[in-house]
Amino acid sequence: MIEFWLSAGLLLLAALGFLLIPVLRGRKAQAEEDRTALNVTLYQERLQELENQRQAGALSDEQWQNGRDEAARELLADTQGAESKARVGVLGSKVPLTVALLMPLLGYSLYLYWGAIDDVERARTFAEQPQTIEAMTARLEASVKADPKSAEGWYFLGRTYMAQERAADAATAFERAVANSGREPALLGQWAQALYFAGDKQWSGQLQALTDEALQADPAEVTSLGLLGIAAYEEGRFEEAIGFWERLVAVLPEQDPSRQAIQGGIDRARERLAAPTDAPPVAAAPQQLTVKVDLAAALKDKVQPNDSVFVFARAASGPPMPLAVKRLTVADLPAEVSLSDSDAMMPQLKISGFEQVLLVARISRSGNATVGEWIGRSPPLASSTTEPQQLTIDTAEGQAQ
Repeated sequence: MIEFWLSAGLLLLAALGFLLIPVLRGRKAQAEEDRTALNVTLYQERLQELENQRQAGALSDEQWQNGRDEAARELLADTQGAESKARVGVLGSKVPLTVALLMPLLGYSLYLYWGAIDDVERARTFAEQPQTIEAMTARLEASVKADPKSAEGWYFLGRTYMAQERAADAATAFERAVANSGREPALLGQWAQALYFAGDKQWSGQLQALTDEALQADPAEVTSLGLLGIAAYEEGRFEEAIGFWERLVAVLPEQDPSRQAIQGGIDRARERLAAPTDAPPVAAAPQQLTVKVDLAAALKDKVQPNDSVFVFARAASGPPMPLAVKRLTVADLPAEVSLSDSDAMMPQLKISGFEQVLLVARISRSGNATVGEWIGRSPPLASSTTEPQQLTIDTAEGQAQ
């Protein structure tokens, strides 16, 4: 804000200059006017002196006339241009001085009424890159507090809440975004998805109404299609799940990383659909990875007990985002954690949807799961692996390959 007020001060000085320069010029003009009056008085005294000398016989008529002409020339030379200078101060000096004194107060009052100091401060704040997801959340919360009518602000806040697994808060944020945007289909889908996870994955009439409205407005709304497929699959309506997911795959770009997981869901639904109806249900193979995480001895004096530790699985070949994640602290190490489909960050991306996965453990002092100081990685392994895996955090983040 210092730069803003400094610029405003310089502009104010420039404005005052336009007002005060005529005042200074007016003073000079007044001095010229006083000088002219003095010259006229001296001229009149000179004429009277010449007249007295002529009457006394000391000057001839010719000398008297020459003296008058000489005095007139001197007066003309002294007063030349004074008339135009004297006109500068027509309004006098009081009006400009009064305006100059009132201008700072007037300008400040007008800025308070029409200005946008809050917007300037907010723009300055948003120009700085947040270092953690918590900082990003706080920034978005401040943004929607300052501008509750911003559908975009509520939307990004909802996405941030979902990334933090705060589904109930995300549902509230998406509801506000919908209220401010005129019920955009994409927002309706996001709202329904947040409600689904906030409600412990229980389908409801509200969810059905939201997804129906979204797809009626946009038959290719991806979040609604994916969510309807998940709900149908969980309830054993495999044919409907296949239909929703096939519609979703058809509208996704060829390079979209989630296509592989969705296709895996379609294949599993077809297998379940093709199973004999009189056969007893077969329990699905558990898709759970057990990971023993430890810290290399050489790093124990380089970390703090409250530093965050993120343990996650991601596809060996596929989307870069984690398929499942758990959060610990350095003080918890060594620790054993389990990663399964129930820990999925996105319903379309699960461990069971990929043949091979990578296990990663990252220490992040800032609390950001995507950036840290130290890391440990496993080689690719089958997602169906049941043996516990050992993972040691032993490499600086920038040196990890």
